[in-house]
Amino acid sequence: MKCHLRVFLFHCFSLCLVCVALENNTFSQVPQNVRIGLEYTTTGFQPCEPSIAISQKNPKIVVAGSILDNVYRSKDGGLTWKQNTLESSFGVYGDPCVISSPNGDFYYLHLSDPEGQGWSSDMLLDRIVCQHSTNNGKKWSDGGSIGLEHPKDQDKEWAVATSDGKMIHACWTQFDQYDSRSPEDSTIILCSFSDRKAVAWSTPVRISEKAGDCLDDDETTEGAVPSVGPNDELYVAWAVNESILFDRSYDGGKTWLEHDVKAADIVGGWAQTVESIGRVNGMPVTAVDLAPDSPHYGRIYINWTDERHGENDLDVFVTYSDNNGESWCPPIRVNDDVPGKQQFFTWMAVDPSNGGIHIVFYDRRNHEDSTTDVYVASSFDGGESFVNQIVSESPFLPKGEVFFGDYNNISAVDGHVRPIWTREVDGVLTIMTAILDF
Repeated sequence: MKCHLRVFLFHCFSLCLVCVALENNTFSQVPQNVRIGLEYTTTGFQPCEPSIAISQKNPKIVVAGSILDNVYRSKDGGLTWKQNTLESSFGVYGDPCVISSPNGDFYYLHLSDPEGQGWSSDMLLDRIVCQHSTNNGKKWSDGGSIGLEHPKDQDKEWAVATSDGKMIHACWTQFDQYDSRSPEDSTIILCSFSDRKAVAWSTPVRISEKAGDCLDDDETTEGAVPSVGPNDELYVAWAVNESILFDRSYDGGKTWLEHDVKAADIVGGWAQTVESIGRVNGMPVTAVDLAPDSPHYGRIYINWTDERHGENDLDVFVTYSDNNGESWCPPIRVNDDVPGKQQFFTWMAVDPSNGGIHIVFYDRRNHEDSTTDVYVASSFDGGESFVNQIVSESPFLPKGEVFFGDYNNISAVDGHVRPIWTREVDGVLTIMTAILDF
């Protein structure tokens, strides 16, 4: 009886949240947009692949990153920003992953650049690097080295901190040799952990039962985004061969399942194509409901895009599990437009204070060409239904002539939601966020 009452009260609370949002025009008006960082003025890669994290101790503090070595810091909830260049003796070469810890620390993970010369055909991405900040992103450690195994390449990392902030876990893809066509070369998913300082990391553990190829395409194992459960269980999913595979650890990342669990199909594979962008990444994102009062406490979510409705009709999906990943519900379509338009570059955050799910993605539902908006879809009923909201103040029309990166990102803490995305105008990229508060 208490359980049913709890569920009823939570759904009443969720309905109130939506009603208040409507009353305050949260869903009916486009939220304020803020450009993060300076205008692009230098040669080389333009800023993209943005990552963002709201402090779990003080939501006014927000830290973000973009390639290749940009770090941004806000003290007013994302209204104004300061930009700096991240430096490490291991080099800084993109794939930024910025996360916050429950104790207020921030971590910035990225690829290495040991020769300091940027990408080339013989470039060695020899390790993952994790830099740590205890003062809200003002200063960063030189970085801990993760996964060095010469001559193999380490790529596409993501991380999560435990509930007490004393440990951090990272997962990524290891290539025997990047872009190799040799059947003897393969990719696997590795995970490693460290204490709060993030200097010394454990010997990586292979968690993917099956290996992929090294071509950085659908048959490559990629997309490992770890998340923790209520008791610091470790959960992670990735994509390969049109499947989303899932694994878990109950002992802090030391041991994992003997056999991977298939969570869903990713129809057409994770390496998708969109006009005026090129290849877009549909890899899965894993998150967990950690809100103690939520009736879905402990529910695991996986978010991705695929082309099950047609290669020119990419859609955003979510599946969830209530039994630690043993079984998964049928995919739930997140975007609520009529069929036929493209939605892509999705990322998900679950608010640890109330269990609200927030998913950001590019969307072309309002246009007949490649003109692109940014949407956030939110759910307060455990992913059963989503309210879609446009969050970009104006659309943009990409030309497909500059590197656009592989992902956007979103963070949600205590009702404060900050999506982050790349915007292109006349071939110039900028990083944007929206001030979205529930």
